[in-house]
Amino acid sequence: MTLTPPPFDPELAAVLGIINESVPPKLTMAEIEATRNGPGLAMLADMDLTLDGAFEVEDRVVPGPENAPDISLLICRPVAPATDGPLPVIYHVHGGGMVLGTNRVGVDMPLRWAKELGAVVVSVEYRLAPEHPHPAPIDDVYAGLLWTADHAEEIGGDPERIVIAGTSAGGGLTAALALLLRDRKGPQPVGQVLLCPMLDDRNDTPSSHQMAGLGVWDRTANDTGWTALLGSERGGPDVSPYAAPARAEDLSGLPPAFLDVGSAETFRDEVVAYASRLWQAGGVAELHVWPGGFHGFDGFAPQAALSQSCQAAQVNWLRRLLAE
Repeated sequence: MTLTPPPFDPELAAVLGIINESVPPKLTMAEIEATRNGPGLAMLADMDLTLDGAFEVEDRVVPGPENAPDISLLICRPVAPATDGPLPVIYHVHGGGMVLGTNRVGVDMPLRWAKELGAVVVSVEYRLAPEHPHPAPIDDVYAGLLWTADHAEEIGGDPERIVIAGTSAGGGLTAALALLLRDRKGPQPVGQVLLCPMLDDRNDTPSSHQMAGLGVWDRTANDTGWTALLGSERGGPDVSPYAAPARAEDLSGLPPAFLDVGSAETFRDEVVAYASRLWQAGGVAELHVWPGGFHGFDGFAPQAALSQSCQAAQVNWLRRLLAE
């Protein structure tokens, strides 16, 4: 049966046509290295992480997981905080399909939140697949969170008000981090922000079939990312929920969650299902499905009307969460 894809938002569709000239929807294993070295990631090195002087920026190397390399944390602190007390901390996990990216990818989004709300941002660098398959990425993300919680006061943060957040693969790793912190009885975040998260290695939802060959991350690319992370175990019976959070049998006892996703993207159905399961487990979750949004649309086209609504919803949720 052929599934008709939902339409893209007209304003976003115009942008997507330009994006696809350099970011095609399909990514194969053979293309990972060239994509890593392409112009898109190089541009991030020139990003003004201070947001016109609002933040002081530090790269700090901290201990990694046991018997593993150290990890790099990008730490951004407000230069003129509105309060003398400790600030909330946004712990950010970057996207890139488990195979691409650095701790600077997508960090402009949590920086915008932090500028508006008065918060410290810590963005973690994690090892990438396929050179470093599961559990290397989540182990690095977990180690970075432990360091952040233990040293929050040193960087001007409040260890009792840490929000974990990520987009795409980073959203999946953020969901996995929440599960891991619950199960290991580690530091408990006050909330988790899962933006178009990559949650399910089975890659077989209706939306994954609908959007094949469309957008910026389709079913072929998704297969590449999960296979890089899990190898031959991808889609099989023994995949860990700390790799693919959709595999978790118990979603109870997790911090409040904000989830958003576009209606016209591969991950739509797995994100909606995850939010529903959080509610079914007695949890707190806010879900937004943005009509006509492609994967990561608010990052690719931040000035679009739909992106502006999306960003406002994110900030409003964080404001309410941190006011409690």
